[in-house]
Amino acid sequence: MRKLFGTDGIRAVAGESPLNAKTVYAVGLALAHQIGMNGGQKRVVMGMDTRESSAWIAGVLTKGLTEGGVTVENAGVITTPGIAYVTRNHGFAAGVVISASHNPWQDNGIKIFGSDGYKLPDAVELGIEEEIFSRLEKVSAPDAEICAAPAVKDSHRAEYEVFLRGAVPRLTLDGLHVVLDCANGAASAIAPELFAGMGGKVTLTHAKPDGRNINADCGALHPEVVAAETKAKGADIGITFDGDADRCLFADRNGKVVNGDAVLLLAGRDLKAQGKLAGDVVVATTMSNMGLEAALKRDGIRMLRAPVGDKYVLERMQAEGAALGGEQSGHILFPALATTGDGLLTALLVLDIVKRSGKRLDELVADLKVFPQAIVNVRVREKKPLAEIETVAVTIAEAEQELADRGRVVVRYSGTEALARVMIEAESEALMQKHAERIAGAIREAIGV
Repeated sequence: MRKLFGTDGIRAVAGESPLNAKTVYAVGLALAHQIGMNGGQKRVVMGMDTRESSAWIAGVLTKGLTEGGVTVENAGVITTPGIAYVTRNHGFAAGVVISASHNPWQDNGIKIFGSDGYKLPDAVELGIEEEIFSRLEKVSAPDAEICAAPAVKDSHRAEYEVFLRGAVPRLTLDGLHVVLDCANGAASAIAPELFAGMGGKVTLTHAKPDGRNINADCGALHPEVVAAETKAKGADIGITFDGDADRCLFADRNGKVVNGDAVLLLAGRDLKAQGKLAGDVVVATTMSNMGLEAALKRDGIRMLRAPVGDKYVLERMQAEGAALGGEQSGHILFPALATTGDGLLTALLVLDIVKRSGKRLDELVADLKVFPQAIVNVRVREKKPLAEIETVAVTIAEAEQELADRGRVVVRYSGTEALARVMIEAESEALMQKHAERIAGAIREAIGV
């Protein structure tokens, strides 16, 4: 079982184990050794989001990599998918992103991409993790204050922006008013310039990062904020990103949040109409609403489910040869264009669909009838297998029996936080709340903090 890598890299409070200087240094050494064993170029490109801790982590990580014989190029503040693109396009041995995505500013993390621009397979992460622990027994923590990353090479970010524009070469926003919430994160460094030359009216919000305001009451973690702003300004569409902009959510002109399920619906229909939806299949996750499955089915599209985590969605997509997949949270995968979820790319593609259709966003997803859904997060002190906790297992079984084909029960641990997530869908609000509260209560009593 992995102890450092979650579903999206290493993530923790910056400065505390496992994201203290000693461990970050060991990560650099271990990654450098892995690169050396693979042969080929010993070059890594690194990028980061806007957290105040990103600079020292970049410096310490660079020290470990360079001492391991690897050359590091610094792309500066850039989105996670931006690093994936640059890594693949320039043949870097690996790409590293310093980010904790949607987490608060106190947290940070390290995500690693292989030379192909894809997130590392679990087996490779496990191998690196084992070496990290081995090196921790032998190394001392470097002085983070004297470790520095290389000077920023702006051309990497500029090249990524060219790629994004090229994905929708005919897109103009003429006639549209768009509100962009950059979450005071990585999108703040790209979105203003990217959207500036597309016409229409673009209102930027939360695009002034100060190191501590990333995701603070804004961004994809709080989509109701951009939804309210979109309605208040009479805008046509709102778009909100998370801290590293690998996902995005939308809002329609009425101030209603449009999540990843709705994006999968409108993108799936559009790809099918163009004859580009391979196998007429879309891959979602266990968290996607039953309403999405029903809406896709009406259009002759099958929906398959994968475990939560965009890397697991991608694995299922590759196995099925699927052209579209994603998560309710806004990670949307278009493998014909990118190797990972990309919030800016998704935003441009959705805007392109809206413009080509001549319809409003709310009209395009009006027939998506969402089953009532509750998600309850329970902070836990350990991640003991739920099936081994009798009271929890019995409570889950009772909920599944009562809901049968009238709802769904999904209970899982977060891959990035010390949380158990309880998701219930049901035909009635009463049943949904009843079972969500009972299961959450059982977990809280058994292993809650």
